[in-house]
Amino acid sequence: MKILLFLTLLLCGFISYSQSDTTRIRELLIELTKTPKPRNYKNLDQLNETAAFIYSYFRQYADTVFYQTYEVNGITYGNVVARFGDTINERLIIGAHYDVCGDQEGADDNASGIIGLLELARMLRAQKATKNIELVAYTLEEPPFFRTQCMGSYIHALLLKESKAKVSGMICLEMIGYFKEEKHTQNYPIGFLKLFYGSRGNYITVVNKFSKGKAARKFTKHMDRFAQLPVKKFNGPKSLTGIDFSDHLNYWKMGFSACMVTDTAFYRNHNYHQKTDEMGTLNISKMAQVIDGIFFSILA
Repeated sequence: MKILLFLTLLLCGFISYSQSDTTRIRELLIELTKTPKPRNYKNLDQLNETAAFIYSYFRQYADTVFYQTYEVNGITYGNVVARFGDTINERLIIGAHYDVCGDQEGADDNASGIIGLLELARMLRAQKATKNIELVAYTLEEPPFFRTQCMGSYIHALLLKESKAKVSGMICLEMIGYFKEEKHTQNYPIGFLKLFYGSRGNYITVVNKFSKGKAARKFTKHMDRFAQLPVKKFNGPKSLTGIDFSDHLNYWKMGFSACMVTDTAFYRNHNYHQKTDEMGTLNISKMAQVIDGIFFSILA
């Protein structure tokens, strides 16, 4: 049914065909994960090199690219921001963090999300999008800064609120590359959820809080229609473990509609925050399907 809908929209000119490049995804994974040092806050030079790579990549495709810098304990850190489309319209934020937790490659967490941003940049340039879309690569999402005002996403969301920017919503890309077809490869914060969502870790999830807002509701609906892999929607209270474990939490704090696209992190991927979170564990073809689904959903 999804394939039929996709082809119908394609033939009618509602969307144009643009597919994520699996070869490019593999090359980007190597660039982001096979670095001399882990890209964590202790290795400032490496963190800055990663930010510079993201900046130079965005510059190939976006007319407006800049660093959003701020200081933590006298040290300067920065988000990388790229803008596309008509700035008159309400702004849709799509973000992912580029730092890692500890001494690890962080392939799924969160090179996969950053690659989602980089591929979206390339695809948006080809599409010549008229919508106002802002891609943001955040710094300092991981501990010891998680849930503090030092998070790059907190800085970005706060500035949007203080400047009274017209924002339709925010989509967080947090771990989008780990998939398993075998039974009993998917866990949940509450055991009985397995009865509804299954025991196979072969789907992507769009996570929302109960009062998700118009933009998150719209994106979730479109993702279910356009993505060429199973999409499972999850709504829950913010108190449920894991539902706010990424950068979208700061947009919720500022009153914006926001959701998270994820492979469910530690509920599926046991390499979470471990040295075994390497690119060889990821399913690149399914990553590409997730990115395609996001791309067509934000343009719909």
